[in-house]
Amino acid sequence: MRYDFNELSQLLEPRSVAIIGASADPTRIGGRPIATMLKAGYGGRILPVNPNRDEIQGLTCYSDIETLPEAPEAAIVAVPARAAVDVVDALGRQGCKMITMFTAGFAELGREGRGEQDRLTGIARQYGMRLLGPNTLGCWNVDIGYFGSFTSSLDLGFPLAGNIGMASQSGAFGTHLAAVARRRGIGVPILVTTGNEADITVADAIGWMAQSDRIDVICAYQEGFSDPDRMLAALNAARNADKPVFILKSGRSEVGGRAATSHTASMTGDDAVADEILRAHGAIRVCDTEQMLDFAYVARKRIYPAENSLGVVTVSGGAGIVASDEAEQQELPMPPMPEDAQAELRALLPFCAPVNPVDCTAQALNDLSLFQKFTHAALAKGGYASVICFATTVAGSAAIAPRFLEALAPLRKEFPDRLIVICAVAPPDIVKRYEDAGFLVFEDPCRATRALAAMGRVGKALTMTAAVRQAVPEIPLPPTTPDEFQAKALLSAAGIQISAERLVHDSEQARAAAQEIGFPVVMKIVSPDILHKSDIGGVMLNIGSSDEAASAYHKLIAVARKHHSDARISGVLVAPQITGGVECFMGISRDPSFGAMAAFGLGGIFVELLHDIALRQCPFDEVAAREMILSIRGAPILTGARGRAPVDLDALARSLSRLSVFAAGAGSRLVSVDLNPVLALPEGEGAVALDAVIELEEAEP
Repeated sequence: MRYDFNELSQLLEPRSVAIIGASADPTRIGGRPIATMLKAGYGGRILPVNPNRDEIQGLTCYSDIETLPEAPEAAIVAVPARAAVDVVDALGRQGCKMITMFTAGFAELGREGRGEQDRLTGIARQYGMRLLGPNTLGCWNVDIGYFGSFTSSLDLGFPLAGNIGMASQSGAFGTHLAAVARRRGIGVPILVTTGNEADITVADAIGWMAQSDRIDVICAYQEGFSDPDRMLAALNAARNADKPVFILKSGRSEVGGRAATSHTASMTGDDAVADEILRAHGAIRVCDTEQMLDFAYVARKRIYPAENSLGVVTVSGGAGIVASDEAEQQELPMPPMPEDAQAELRALLPFCAPVNPVDCTAQALNDLSLFQKFTHAALAKGGYASVICFATTVAGSAAIAPRFLEALAPLRKEFPDRLIVICAVAPPDIVKRYEDAGFLVFEDPCRATRALAAMGRVGKALTMTAAVRQAVPEIPLPPTTPDEFQAKALLSAAGIQISAERLVHDSEQARAAAQEIGFPVVMKIVSPDILHKSDIGGVMLNIGSSDEAASAYHKLIAVARKHHSDARISGVLVAPQITGGVECFMGISRDPSFGAMAAFGLGGIFVELLHDIALRQCPFDEVAAREMILSIRGAPILTGARGRAPVDLDALARSLSRLSVFAAGAGSRLVSVDLNPVLALPEGEGAVALDAVIELEEAEP
């Protein structure tokens, strides 16, 4: 589905705005936007509406919407909830196109409030209007002086100019982020806070910023995905425009997840699923405010090295070690300097450490040209895409800073495609001089390293090819949850390899089936009501004769009746006992926002103990399935670590891909699939699902 994100231009670039519930008091909700826009020099027309006043803050005030002299392109609504529906209807009749609704008291209050919110949305759609909110703190566009917001954060000063856009589901937290950015000297000229997201979402804001020629970096705070398809389209639009998206997604914890739902009446879903979805669509997930702004600060340079590497030039061995530790944690390569470059540096300073980190020691304080030469070597000979120059208070000294900058400034011009950080403790005016010369400045080498590593992840994300959604056949499902034998029949029809098995209903059938399959065999109770058979002794191994098979049949029926007297018993499954290979796990779960998600990991108990699982949205092809399999930490076990025989990765990927297609075609009644274990046999021998559980929602009569 295609989305027209350009529609938000009338929200963020309105030529006229009506304020319904306007106030003469510039500190009140209905007065703040007017006061701020007048102070900022907004060039559009401001149309206050209040039945009790003829003039507000020096502007002509109108008694009602019907008496406005023109149809406002946008409107800000700051009236009690009980009046909001009538106001939206009146604005629609007047021809307004965009509404920012400050008014709260809707879906965040529960079912009754959601009903009123749905009325608002329905009326807006009837007139072709878009609605921001309700329960929003609004939006702003610094470039035109438009401030459709009542946030008190603007009392601290106007946002700075820049190339960073910000969208936030939470108004207070979004404006807090912007205020922190301003204190750090980071410009956020565009901010959209979406509140209850009755219509306009964070995704809409991201999509608009992706198409804006004034925004290069996008930051977002997200609680839940009210329109997942729209979010994925927006992220793809940003990736296609080579713009990084840094998302702070809350709800990681169980408590946090509940809080997010109650705060905005949105659904958070599984946090691991959110991680995978965001990664797959090029977004970079951040963990806190500091990290978001650190990453955005560096991303303003628009240098995203997909093949990233770090060089550290330092006057402190300790700082070099700290940065190296963090680089390893971030999987940011720090290759050594070439041997010839190391020899050159030793010739300059015999007691230096020239490998990487490159330690030019405190001697560089006496001769700043040493720092310049060592840094030049890291860039020219080391070829590092990212370089940290740790100069601590030396670079912040009023006496030394001008000479230090003079020494390093030519490097910024000689290597415009590199990220160069000066790690220093310096007053704001000196920091600004470095930044004006094109350098990045951090006090903490670890934060600098994390931010530089993130630019490499951005570079890789921007070069990723967006997954092509495959057409999938509709999969017919039984009306109720199938037993294991039925589940395997469904999966076999979908192309997943299942071992030759027989379902038997008496001991004589068990004898014959075991004889036909060949010993040893495995026998299992089959019941849609007994999912964890091994827990009750419902699985028997190493059955080596026909007599043992007949006896095992009676034992399995007895144990099933003992532990689950009311269970429906379909029979007993007789299967070949396959040995060798590596046990793997494949599964499907249905995320409330993003639908069927496939999971892969090592099987047996390891999937629960190690939590080493890869996730991907269904469906996907065999190439993507192979990437998914090889992404787990335990992949070397599958590829032949320590002399082990490699497994049949082609067959494993084929089964995983076909499972994803099955899940996508099965539709919303499919709750989950659990294949554990799938035995990955040696190369060329296949991958066989030994156990299968499919859970379905009951079909409607």
